[in-house]
Amino acid sequence: MSLSGGATAAVERPRRAVATVVFVVFLDLVGFGIVIPILPYYVRSFGVGDVFIGLLAATYSLTQFLAAPALGRASDRWGRRPVVTLSLAGSAVAWVVFGLGDGVGDTAGPAVGVATLFAARALAGAMGGNIAAAQAYVADVTAPDERAGALGLVGASFSLGFIFGPAIGGALASETAVRAAASLPIPATRFSLPAFGAAAMSLVALGVALVALDEPDRHRTIGARSTLVGDFATALRDPALRGLVFAFFLVSVAFAGVQVMFIPFVADASAYGFDASAAALLLTYVGVLGAVNQGVLVGRLAERFGSARLAVVGAGILLAALAALPFAPELGSVLPAPGGPTWLTRELVALLAVLGLLSFGNGLLNPSLATLVSASASGDRQGTAFGVTQGAGSLGRTVGPPVAAALYALVYWSPFVAGAVLVLPVIALLVGIARDGETSGG
Repeated sequence: MSLSGGATAAVERPRRAVATVVFVVFLDLVGFGIVIPILPYYVRSFGVGDVFIGLLAATYSLTQFLAAPALGRASDRWGRRPVVTLSLAGSAVAWVVFGLGDGVGDTAGPAVGVATLFAARALAGAMGGNIAAAQAYVADVTAPDERAGALGLVGASFSLGFIFGPAIGGALASETAVRAAASLPIPATRFSLPAFGAAAMSLVALGVALVALDEPDRHRTIGARSTLVGDFATALRDPALRGLVFAFFLVSVAFAGVQVMFIPFVADASAYGFDASAAALLLTYVGVLGAVNQGVLVGRLAERFGSARLAVVGAGILLAALAALPFAPELGSVLPAPGGPTWLTRELVALLAVLGLLSFGNGLLNPSLATLVSASASGDRQGTAFGVTQGAGSLGRTVGPPVAAALYALVYWSPFVAGAVLVLPVIALLVGIARDGETSGG
C-alpha cells in the first residue's frame, strides 16, 4: 500500500531504528569534521594559492548538490539501507584517497597531488548526499507528531559531529600522533592521519549500519527514470514543495557564508583579535548549543506550536542574529562590565549572546523545515523530496562562501547583513505555509 505523507512505515523497533540512524550520521559527520583543521594547511603544502581552499570546499558542496537528489530517489526505489551503506563505503574510499594526496604529490608532482585532493573531495561530497536517505528513513519510521523531534536528533548529530570531529583531527595531526604511527604500515603524516581517521569513522558507521539498521517495510517507487533537472522541475511545480526548496537554498547561502567569514571577523575585529584556538572554542560553543537545541528543545516545542510556526520563529531569530553579529562589539560597549576574569569583556558577552541566538534560530529552523518537507511528500516520495531540498541546500553552500568572501573584502559587515536580508523572503514563505496549515486545520 502507498503511504501518505503522514504515514509510518513498519519497522520492528522504531526507536532503535531512529537511534541507529542518528548514530550513523553522527559517526559520518565526525569523520567529515576530522579533516576541517588540516584542510587549509594541506592545500598550502602543495604551494598553491588560498583560492584553492575555497574551491576545494565548494567542490564538496557541488557534488553533494548533484548527488543528493539521485541518492534520495534511489532510496525511494531500492531502499534506505542500501543507499546509506553504499555511501558510507564510498566515503571511506574518498577519505583514504584524500590521505594519500601528499604522497601522490611527492611522486607525481604538486599538480597531480592537488588533483587527487579534488577527486577525493568530489567523491566525499557525492557520498555526503546520503543525508537525504537518512532523513527519509527517519520520516518512514516515525509518527507525524514525533517526526520533528526525530529529525531534530539528526540535526543534533550534525552539531555533535562538528564538536568532536575537529578535536580528533587536531589530535591526529599532532607531532605526537605522527611519531606514534611511524611504525605502522601506512603513510603517517600530519595530513594523512586525520584523513585515515575520517575513513575509519566511515567504516565504523558502515559496520553499525550493516548490523543494526533494518530496512523499513514500505511501498517503493517503481516508475520512469528521472534526472536531477527533472526532480527539481517536479519539485518546483509542486506548490507544497516549491517554497521549501527556495527556503533551503536561501538559508544555506546565508548560513554558509557566515560560517566561512566568522573566523576572519573575530580575528580582524579589534575588540577580539582571536587566534585559531579561541575561534575554535567559539565554534564548539555554538555546536554544543546546537546539539541541545535540536536534540532536546525542537521536538517539545513542535508538539506545542507546530513545525510551521516554529520555522517562522526560528527564521526570525536567525535574521536578528545575523544582522547583529558584525556589530557585537558596538552592542557590547553599552553593556555593564560583567566582572569575573579579565578575558570576559563586555564585547565578548555580547558576541556569546548573539551566537546563542544564532544557534537557537538555526536549531529551530532546520529541523522544522525538514519536518515540513516530510509532510509535503507522499510516503513513497520521501527520499526524493529530501534529496531535492538537501540538493538545494548544497547548492546554497556552494554559492554562499565565495560570495560572502567577496563581500567581506569590500565591507566587513556586509556578508552578515546580506545573509539577514536573504532570510526575509524565507520568513514570508514560511508565514504563508503556516497560514495555509491553519486554514486547512493542519
